[in-house]
Amino acid sequence: MPHRAHLFSLRVAHAFRDACITEKYSSQRLIKDTLAGITVGIIAIPLSMALAIASGVPPQHGLYTAIIAGFIIALTGGSRFSISGPTAAFVVILAPIAHSQGLSGLLMASVMSGVLLLIMAYMRLGRFIEYIPESVTLGFTGGIAVSIATLQLKDFFGLTTGPMPEHYLEKVVTLAQALPTTHWPSLLVASLTLVTMILWPRLKIAIPAHLPAAILSSLFALALNHYQLEVDTIGSRFSYLLPNGDTGFGIPPYLPTFEWPWLQAGAEGHSSGLSFARIIELLPSAFAIAMLGAIESLLCAVVLDGMTGRRHSANSELLGQGIGNIIAPFFGGITATAAIARSAANVRAGSTSPVSAMLHAIVVLLGLVSLAPMLAYLPMPAMAALLVMVAWNMSEAHKSKHLIKTATRSDIWVFLTCFSLTVMFDMVIAITTGILLAALLFMKEIADMTKVTEITDNKRLINDPLPEGWRVYKINGPLFFAPAERIFGELALLSENARGIIIYLDGVPILDAGGVSAMNKLIEKFRRDQGCVWFADFQFQPLKTLARAKVKPIEGTSRYFSTLQDALTELNQINS
Repeated sequence: MPHRAHLFSLRVAHAFRDACITEKYSSQRLIKDTLAGITVGIIAIPLSMALAIASGVPPQHGLYTAIIAGFIIALTGGSRFSISGPTAAFVVILAPIAHSQGLSGLLMASVMSGVLLLIMAYMRLGRFIEYIPESVTLGFTGGIAVSIATLQLKDFFGLTTGPMPEHYLEKVVTLAQALPTTHWPSLLVASLTLVTMILWPRLKIAIPAHLPAAILSSLFALALNHYQLEVDTIGSRFSYLLPNGDTGFGIPPYLPTFEWPWLQAGAEGHSSGLSFARIIELLPSAFAIAMLGAIESLLCAVVLDGMTGRRHSANSELLGQGIGNIIAPFFGGITATAAIARSAANVRAGSTSPVSAMLHAIVVLLGLVSLAPMLAYLPMPAMAALLVMVAWNMSEAHKSKHLIKTATRSDIWVFLTCFSLTVMFDMVIAITTGILLAALLFMKEIADMTKVTEITDNKRLINDPLPEGWRVYKINGPLFFAPAERIFGELALLSENARGIIIYLDGVPILDAGGVSAMNKLIEKFRRDQGCVWFADFQFQPLKTLARAKVKPIEGTSRYFSTLQDALTELNQINS
């Protein structure tokens, strides 16, 4: 099936090979990719820092992620337009890890998730993105958006809360109790940032809204600080050690350097080292990261395919994501995956290949080295407002509203379940429960479609009258384990006083072991009652199932016919 080849292909640098080697890469395409890379790089700088802060680590680690993982995944992955780096979806997973395990635990979990992504790629699991219902994805992305927005309220309002509790409802109560401590200068800076982000696109100026929002909020915060109305900034909250032992403020203006992840600072400020026990402890977190990373990167690739008419290689994208997440933590980068908003901006900016994503990483690198002193002036309330806007965009509220208005009751229940479980507990529980619930509800709907009807008097199918005591029943729908007991139970009741029945099965496309078991119970019932049950017109799959189960006719009780007419002819001959 050539149209599904993208779901099964696997090779390193699939997108780069197709876009830059198989296709001719011209100077005109390089210019387009350069402009797109610069545009997305400008967006990525403040976003990467904000997402790192929200994840519980210093802002430079977000930049390291965009630089290292952003470049490597673009080079080795399977989607030509995806931009990878820190994303909002990971905040609710990474923040608890950073709190309990420190930076070293977070980096180790990222490496482990990269290994899991490689395993998923080589197992060709990329195609299973088809089996995640929209109600599940909208539910957990909406829940993540609510959780992220809630976490930003502390800095948005400048609240004094102390340590935040672990559970969502407790966080809401803590924030509500802290509202009297609202810091009005911080709220003004956050509001200015948010208003700028909302209104700037209406000006139709080809500059990403993040840039003017960051500049205006920084200037406003600088003015407020000048008049002793202190607003927290990246420079006032974060510090680092200079080579001479002095303390620098903000982010270090240095290139990311190699360091073993387990030698980074742990939860208590010192390294916890590498041990088998710690790997086992981090494994559930790594699995959650890998699961979300796979879903988000492949969903992003699907969205980009819809925007561009191209086809990504699902397994190659998982391979690239795995390689990037294994390498980046050794240079201080946290978990990365494809970012839908940045990737869509990349397409709109004119990208033609993964080169734009690689150039975006270089732009972030240049920003780190040359703009570090200025980035220290970015206000924390502005970072919070930026993430509130990101949360709103990732929630896709318009799609959720449309689903609730137009979808079936089953889809709405799945959506609400995923949404509430994501907010109250975590993404893994939500997705697992959502997929199981969706599968169960789908099976129920399919099972309800299977019906049995009597066609004894149907002149179109049965020309001659049947012998006394004989009836013909037709089954329509799949006979898998869910409806099979009900259908054959109905047949047992309907044929209580019959000498024999013919079951017409041309409308049964599927028969499984549960269906065979229920069928055998009906045959046994007729054997005990000394009646006859004949089966006619099996489709190919049910025939294979019967052959595998070694089902055979029982003399005087059960027989099998190729067509209904063959069975009727045999019945008339016996009774003539």
